Amino acid sequence: MSKENAMPLEKLFGSKTRAKLLALFFENSDKSYYVREITRVIEEQINSVRRELTNLSALGLVKIENYENKVYYSANMKHPFAHAMTEIFSKKIDSVQDVEVKKPTWEDYIRPVSNILSALVVTNRLPGQDGLDMLIVGEDKTRKLTRWAEVVEKKQGKPLNYAIMSRDDYIYRKSVRDKFLADLWALKISEKYDPERIL
Repeated sequence: MSKENAMPLEKLFGSKTRAKLLALFFENSDKSYYVREITRVIEEQINSVRRELTNLSALGLVKIENYENKVYYSANMKHPFAHAMTEIFSKKIDSVQDVEVKKPTWEDYIRPVSNILSALVVTNRLPGQDGLDMLIVGEDKTRKLTRWAEVVEKKQGKPLNYAIMSRDDYIYRKSVRDKFLADLWALKISEKYDPERIL
């Protein structure tokens, strides 16, 4: 599509925020997001995001799910126009640059539990390979980290093999050269969060 003939998607869909939301949902149809996460990802004001989510939900293009006292939004792939939306937002055409969204990072994922998370290791474990996808180090007495891990698993759109251990347990295992940790570090590491420098 030439730049002369390209129509900005915000004109086609009514607003820039709505176009960004559709791009986010239909480029990532296997993932769900809560409101404040969406505002960070698409970099739009929360009132505008809430208004357009209401509009898209009313049209049936976006589905709503409640999980752990949060409302999550995702693409409704059963909608008659779902395939068309996926086609529009999966193609790299000039007009999509107007609604480009940034992908959620692990910093975005970590933010809700940063006060109780001592360390995090994420691996690039291959399908069928033994080992962990994610090691979570922190106090989980209230099971907040367990619930967080379940949310991350849902956002990743695939089952994750993860383990949660306390800070003291991790430090002890590290001191005795525990095989469990040795196997973990033998894997390719994709992300590491270590504010307390214990890894």
